[in-house]
Amino acid sequence: MNKRISVIIPVYNGSNTIGKCLEAAFASEFDNFEVIVVNDCSIDNTAEIANKFPCIFLHLDNKSGASTARNTGANKSTGDILFFIDADCILQKDTLKNVINAFNEFSYLNPTPDKRGNNGIVIGGTYTRIPFDDDFFSTFQSIFINYSETKKKEPDYIASHAMVIESDLFAKSKGFPESFLPIIEDVEFSHRLRKAGIRLIMDPDILVQHIFNFDLSKSLKNAFKKSKYWTAYSLGNNDVLSDSGTASLELKANVSVFFLNALLIPVSHIFQNYAVLFSAMLLFSFNLFLSRGLIKSFLASKGLSFTVISTLYYSLVYPIAVGAGAFSGIIEYIKTKNTIKPVEIKAE
Repeated sequence: MNKRISVIIPVYNGSNTIGKCLEAAFASEFDNFEVIVVNDCSIDNTAEIANKFPCIFLHLDNKSGASTARNTGANKSTGDILFFIDADCILQKDTLKNVINAFNEFSYLNPTPDKRGNNGIVIGGTYTRIPFDDDFFSTFQSIFINYSETKKKEPDYIASHAMVIESDLFAKSKGFPESFLPIIEDVEFSHRLRKAGIRLIMDPDILVQHIFNFDLSKSLKNAFKKSKYWTAYSLGNNDVLSDSGTASLELKANVSVFFLNALLIPVSHIFQNYAVLFSAMLLFSFNLFLSRGLIKSFLASKGLSFTVISTLYYSLVYPIAVGAGAFSGIIEYIKTKNTIKPVEIKAE
């Protein structure tokens, strides 16, 4: 089935990446597609760059966020299949071909419609292990996300940096939530779809290469922000302990072990109790065992030296930002009681 794909790209002040994104899209080996860029009131020269390419370029009247931009693009699309990516994502030459192949392959998984008339699938892709900017912090993040998002064939959510969904199903679903937290709207959307009987499928062959431009500060700020809003959402959704992509049980254990050891090690020193210090060492070793899948992914991607440095960063530095973000998310939840009621997907 050579269905038409609508590639939908929200953008805000994306002049540093949108040209690379569109150049890669139009270099695709697949030819039955359109590209829709939705400009969320950028104040840089995003529009000037995007207009050099044969894309459909839409402008929002007011700055409204990525969800509104994606929904607007979907409403203006003509494709049978919607493929959502971000403005800092680089399609591989075979990405769109793999989208069609995955859609054809997984179509048989469509369940019989339930009593509400709901059925369908949403297919997810992920980042390449090696990002566009192959330096330490960007590569650490890309490998971490690739590993976390591809662990399960049927994941907890599909990220909007590589989300495949039929246009009819998207319209029926009411789209991404437009009044929500600043991020993770794709998690809410995925959870709402799954509760309505839609299956979420991960295909690791659908790849986009991300442009991070991370340094130490940006890496930790990203971890803090994601942890903050994910915690606030999870408290409202009653799934704090769920194994959910990058918010995995492995990461939660990693953060818990770090802060527990941050307590045990000073206690062992103060009381000269080496049994406590030994317990801390055992906890650290156990955490490395739990993280063995991620460590293997580091090793397979970049070799031994990178793996050692990444493992130390992941277990001894990264948890500080994630833990601080989680604490901030608890406060955010208490202050706002921000819970999102799913939009019911009704049978037509």
